Amino acid sequence: MSVRRLHETQPESFAFTAENIEWSKGQIAKYPEGRQASAVIPLLWQAQKQEGWLSEPAIRYIADMLDMPYMRAMEVATFYTMFNLSPVGEHFVQLCGTTPCWLRGADDLKAVCRNVIGEQGDITEDGKLSWLEVECLGACVNAPMVQINDDFYEDLTADSFEKLLADLRQGNEVTTGPQNSRRGSEPEGGLTVLKGDI
Repeated sequence: MSVRRLHETQPESFAFTAENIEWSKGQIAKYPEGRQASAVIPLLWQAQKQEGWLSEPAIRYIADMLDMPYMRAMEVATFYTMFNLSPVGEHFVQLCGTTPCWLRGADDLKAVCRNVIGEQGDITEDGKLSWLEVECLGACVNAPMVQINDDFYEDLTADSFEKLLADLRQGNEVTTGPQNSRRGSEPEGGLTVLKGDI
């Protein structure tokens, strides 16, 4: 595992919105007295959802909420790759480069990312897009695929991926899941067996 460090430029402060404070109270209440630090992952995740990434002030804020040492919260934030320790675009593309996606065209999707967005970690000038190559996202049968924020887009081609990025950037409605005629993980072209009544 590579070393994960906080971004060199940090905001001065962080605070949850009133809505997120209430949400956090509900999460913390799930744990027995003295075990509130167990809520660190969901609270860090909520802080990331609020700001798009996890800053040092946000990590300290969560540690204070949970009455835990800053270093313990920092250890969690830097260990799990689900936490973005640098700013990302409004639409954060996680592109799977593992073998099934690679065999089915992930390199073509990377080329689209480099052409449309720039290198990994770059954010487009409008702040809309950034990308990162990641390990398996668990949709190998629908390779190649990407995760953008909380949604999965599968069975991509270079053309369909470029159109998807353009639509997201323009605020157009997009369809999640397979980007071809496939439904779920059924075979391309539709079912060939178990079509009748059982």
